[in-house]
Amino acid sequence: MAEAKKSTLALVAERAGVSIASVSRVMNGLPASQRVTDQVRAAAEELGYVPDASARSLKIGKTEQIALAVADVGNPVYVAMMREISRVVTKAGYRLVLSSTGSDPADQIDLLVSLNKGYADGLIMSPLRVPAELGAQLRSSRFPIVIIGSLPPGVELDNVRADSVTGMALAVNHLAELGRERIAFVNGPVDTVPGSARLGGYLKALAALGLHHNADAQVSAKDFTYKAGLRAAATLLEQSTPDAIVCANDLLAVAALNVATRRGLRIPADVAIVGMDDTDIADLANPAITSVDLGATKRAKAAAKLLLRRLAKPDAPVRKIVIEPTLTVRGSTVEPDR
Repeated sequence: MAEAKKSTLALVAERAGVSIASVSRVMNGLPASQRVTDQVRAAAEELGYVPDASARSLKIGKTEQIALAVADVGNPVYVAMMREISRVVTKAGYRLVLSSTGSDPADQIDLLVSLNKGYADGLIMSPLRVPAELGAQLRSSRFPIVIIGSLPPGVELDNVRADSVTGMALAVNHLAELGRERIAFVNGPVDTVPGSARLGGYLKALAALGLHHNADAQVSAKDFTYKAGLRAAATLLEQSTPDAIVCANDLLAVAALNVATRRGLRIPADVAIVGMDDTDIADLANPAITSVDLGATKRAKAAAKLLLRRLAKPDAPVRKIVIEPTLTVRGSTVEPDR
């Protein structure tokens, strides 16, 4: 029975041959000699002792955890963001906790409620949709939050966003300079923040160039995913004959490229394709896809730094940062020199 008894600081101290205070210092990451640190860690490992994180949180007044909420953990953009945010907050002594909320605002509201109960010290959120209910929850929360994406009027939170309108202009202008005139658009859901912004940017860019916009040359996928993109691209090519396609992200662009190729269209001779986000998947496609870099890692790094700033200075003025896009040209629009 004695061996089954839960290990305590006293047992670790006895096994290590040091005081309970010394064990506490090592377990809380406070300065201690290397000899004492090694003895305590060895004893804790032998006894299977794990510090009580909740008790430590109560003692120091924080969890030392930062939450990241994204819609789809499989999306390459969110993966890139997660890696960058983790790198920044880990250096500052925090653990990153990932939450996949999907695109349902109700799930995001539930997350905010739970976080306000002390699950983490701060939150970085990249919501696809910000309806009135989520906006109200964000406004009323006293929890440190940074949003990656656009916010509705009246929600004053630290915020980092991409300039999708300028990004779409880079894509459309590039295609127009190549002599493309029937420039179609494969979007994600229009009722999302990126879907709305990118549609607006597409229409604005066409108008600035004096190009006609055709309703048949615009389709919206059910999601910003490859599978949804296959269906949307098939619909587009059934109802129109574009000589270029701009896609709202790289997953949709790869889907459009594959659908066009299967129909016997040559890329880029018959149809040029441009994606958005400039993820690794764009470079891995055949041919590699020209894509607009919306600065995913830059947005992530800026958001992480804003949250650390907010945690250090809760009353600091709200900051809003816009990351400017760039265009990476590849074989889906310009054939390589032979």
